[in-house]
Parts: sequence; structure tokens; C-alpha cells
Amino acid sequence: MAVSKYSSNKCDQESLKKSEPLIPGLPDEVAELCLLHLPYPYQSLVRSVSCSWNRAITDPAFLLCKRSLSLSLHYLFVLAFHKSTARIQWQAFDPRQGQLYVLGGMRSDTETCMQTTIVYTASTNQWSTVSPMTTPRSFFAAGNVNGKIIAVGGSGAPHNDSITSVECYDPQKDTWKPMAKMRTVLARYDSAVVGNKMYVTEGWTWPFLFSPRGRVYDPDNDMWREMPDGMKEGWTGVSVVLGDTLFVISEHGDCPMKVYVPDHDAWQYVAGDKFPREAMQRPFAVSGVEGKIYVVSSGLNVAIGRVYRGLNGEFLAEWQVTAAPKAFHDFSPSTCQVLYA
Repeated sequence: MAVSKYSSNKCDQESLKKSEPLIPGLPDEVAELCLLHLPYPYQSLVRSVSCSWNRAITDPAFLLCKRSLSLSLHYLFVLAFHKSTARIQWQAFDPRQGQLYVLGGMRSDTETCMQTTIVYTASTNQWSTVSPMTTPRSFFAAGNVNGKIIAVGGSGAPHNDSITSVECYDPQKDTWKPMAKMRTVLARYDSAVVGNKMYVTEGWTWPFLFSPRGRVYDPDNDMWREMPDGMKEGWTGVSVVLGDTLFVISEHGDCPMKVYVPDHDAWQYVAGDKFPREAMQRPFAVSGVEGKIYVVSSGLNVAIGRVYRGLNGEFLAEWQVTAAPKAFHDFSPSTCQVLYA
């Protein structure tokens, strides 16, 4: 690996940008193929090797080529809460180009809601700020529907217990616009996007002190409707969607996994391995991709479930656990998302 002898200020010169080879002695086309195969954890090191490498790996054409060749691999990114320091840290679990949007929240010092929107780009390992939401909010639901982000309800300004407004973010235009209000005030517990519809449930309180409520958003008609009874009553855990199928990891008992069957408005238990409850302590954060479910628990242990169909069409799961380093023992997951890098 060759290191450029030029200083950083000289790298800004246009003549140097045009003349500096990626790898001395190799055509740039060959060198680019080498860079395309570098996995995500090494990309930050690659950018520091030379200006030409940094320029190549952050070029939009390079990223499109990586995606077209199916060289992007999925990584599990976790926002984790550190109990001792009360700080949020960003951790990446290595399973194998994406962006993560972080919306709103609450300032810990003033307990006021925020309307900020920040974006993490995996390919460059950088955060950036885009247009803020029109309404400051915290403890709300959000989902990606048809490539646009929907922010629903939540808590508003101080002394305002809840809000019903809904807004939509268009990443292409970097703009927010209002959508149909939910009207029903929900204490948001969980949400999921299945197909092109967004489901928001108030959830349940153990031992089921009240009947849960839920709403469904239809973006094609910009309207909300009641969630089916069977869906909201059986939604007893954190959700994850694989394809167009909704699953939940229950948050009571042995934490069984269930799948929702729309034709019967009912939930069925997933067969196969039992969820590894002994190694996984609540709270959970869940995400899924390519037939696998990733569950992150307290201490940042990761349970990976491979979901598949049996001979009779039933869903089955096989689980394996990857233990986190001991240094993460007092971390709790806030959220986790699978990005491509």
C-alpha cells in the first residue's frame, strides 16, 4: 500500500488531483476494482491513505458501481445508551450503501423537544444536517414509506402532553410537508411499515390493564384508519418486517416470536428454535434484512435468527447468539438499523 508523499494542502491543487494515480504502477481501472472489494470497516483507513483514494471512494460513481456489482454488505448499526456515563454511542456490528435518519428527540438539559433531522451516510462514515421537521417532537413514530419518511404524533412543547400532527420528508427535495393528522392520541409503543402502509400501535401494559389501540396510515389516499382488532391485540412486543411479513419478539415470558397472518387477522407462533432468552436480556432493539432478524439486547449481545418456510408453509426460525465484548456490559440499545456499506 503506497502512501502519498504530498501534503494535504497540495492535494487541493487541481493539477495534483488529475495526475495522482490511485496505485502507482497500475491503471486506475484496475486500482478501482481493488478498492471496490474493500469492506466497510477499512473505508475510513482508505480515505486517509492519499487524496486520490479519498476522492475515489467518496465519488458517487464509485458508490453506484459498488452497488451495481452487489459488493455492498449489510452491517448492523446500534445507537446504544451507556448507563454509567449517560451518553449515546454509535456501534457497528460486523455481519457482512445506506443512510440512517435521526429525527427530533429531547434535549436532556432543558427537556425541550427538538425538530432537527440529521443523516448518517455509511459510505463516508459522516453525519450531516438536513431540513428540520416543521414540528418539534419526541417519543414519536417514524417510518420509511415509498422512499419518504413519515413522522407521526409524539410529545410536543413543554406542558403539551401529545400531538397528532403528521409530516412527510422527501429526501430528494430535502423538504417536509404536512400530511393527514392521526387525530387519535396514542402513547406510541411501536410502529412498522408493511408494504406501503404504516402501522402505529399504542401497545399494551403488563398485565394487559387496558385494550391497546392502533392506527394504519394509507399514503395513497393520505388517510388514517383503525388497526384490525387481532393485529393490535396480539402486538405484544417489538416488531420487525421481512419482505411484506410482520413479526414481533414478545416482551414477556420466554419472548416467543410471532408472525401476523393478515387473511385471518391473527398471530401465529414461529416454530423451530426458541428465542435464546437466557443470553438476551431486555430491552430489545430489532431489525431485519434478507431473511434474517437481528435482535440486540442489554449488553449489546446480538441474536441472529434465520427465518424460513417449512414444508407445510409454516414459518420456522434458527437462532444463534454473538456475545458482545465485556466492555459493552452496561450498554442498552436504543435502536438498531441495518445499513449497506
